[in-house]
Amino acid sequence: MHTSPTEREVTGSAPNSSTATAPRGWLERRFAIAERGSSVRTEVLAGITTFLAAAYLMVVIPSLLATGGMDRGAATTAVMLVFVLFSVLMGFYANLPFVVGPGIGGSVIVGVTLAATEHVAWQTGIAIAFLSGVLFLLLTVLGARSVVARLIPTAIKLGLGASIGLFIAVLGVRNAGMVVANAKTNAFALGDFSKPGTIVALVGLGAAILLQGRKVPGAILWSILLAAIAGVPLGVTKVPESFISLPHSIAPVAFQLDLQSALTVAALPYLFAFFAAEFFSTLGTTLAVGGKAGLLDEHGNMANINRPFLVDSIAATGGALLGIPALTALVESAAGVEAGGRTGLTSIAAAFMFALVCFFVPVALAIPKEATAPALILIGLSMFSTIRHVPFDDFSDAFPVLAMVLLTLLSNSFGTGIAGGLLCYVLVKVLMGRFKDLPWGLYVLTLPLAYYFWTVVGRH
Repeated sequence: MHTSPTEREVTGSAPNSSTATAPRGWLERRFAIAERGSSVRTEVLAGITTFLAAAYLMVVIPSLLATGGMDRGAATTAVMLVFVLFSVLMGFYANLPFVVGPGIGGSVIVGVTLAATEHVAWQTGIAIAFLSGVLFLLLTVLGARSVVARLIPTAIKLGLGASIGLFIAVLGVRNAGMVVANAKTNAFALGDFSKPGTIVALVGLGAAILLQGRKVPGAILWSILLAAIAGVPLGVTKVPESFISLPHSIAPVAFQLDLQSALTVAALPYLFAFFAAEFFSTLGTTLAVGGKAGLLDEHGNMANINRPFLVDSIAATGGALLGIPALTALVESAAGVEAGGRTGLTSIAAAFMFALVCFFVPVALAIPKEATAPALILIGLSMFSTIRHVPFDDFSDAFPVLAMVLLTLLSNSFGTGIAGGLLCYVLVKVLMGRFKDLPWGLYVLTLPLAYYFWTVVGRH
């Protein structure tokens, strides 16, 4: 017997004696776990897997922000805090298996591009990120973001998974040391496969393939743990001297925004850089990872997409207040989806792990990036397979998708890749005289996209 929405609200807010003894029933009503073909055990394992896949950000983000002068200890605590707060919000409000955290691109803009290179104080950079979040929030409340999401051509939506999958796979092989970036030729070159870190990654990759081939539950999680253990004798996994430590105060970084310096004409290109990159990154992650979880319809659209948009808008705004820029739904969420996560319980389980790790930072940081690299490689390759759904018999649809994938690889940014793919789609259709294939909204969208490439991407 199914309860009505009103009954669910009553039983969810004031459980009686019968529901109090049936927590699984409450979880099912709240998250529709069985309806989405999952289980509590699978959701928890998926959350832990997502946490491990995204855990490297606890090291990378504070390091990038510290380059610009931010207190690294305070930034580390703030990163963990925003992971917890906004992943829980995503889980409860949007009921989606997306972990919410800081993207690398925004931290690069604040810590490296602005502070270290152009000598703009990080407080100003954080303020610019905050203003971008406010714009996100306004557009989401007005419903403009969901309108733009529906304007995205079906071919581009079908190619998003491939574009983001390539990004994830390249990130994985780089973390594994299997390829390195050649500074002279600006191209990839094979790494040294005899290095301990790469050996650890290969062990994890072999374990992941073996376990997945045998359909072992939690295969990705087990492969990460096995790789981390293999790294101990090789000196890659450092056994911590202490397992418990108190988190640093966030006072040195929280509420330090310099809004006056951010409200200038000179800050506009960077404001748009935050806005455009986060907008398309969030859109791409939501649709690509949602598609992997089977949450999209036949047209590549997600029901109630404004809910995850609202969460990441609040996160982008609130995260900047706490000193961490560019919060968004992360592509690492694909790790949890690959492990079976289908509901918000996955993101809540991941948030619990981030909360727990606040007191066990040495243990969490002991898992090296090489141990999580195989998960990213396999997930990325799996997502890349979605490119087979693109209608390659129509050149005007296929070429923009291939351009999007290529641009993602060349720019090392799937936000830039998606923006470029959309711009290319419009240009190809216009050049081929197929004006009726384009809704008027796409013509309007080309203006800010062109500005983005002219003022921001072109500079680098």
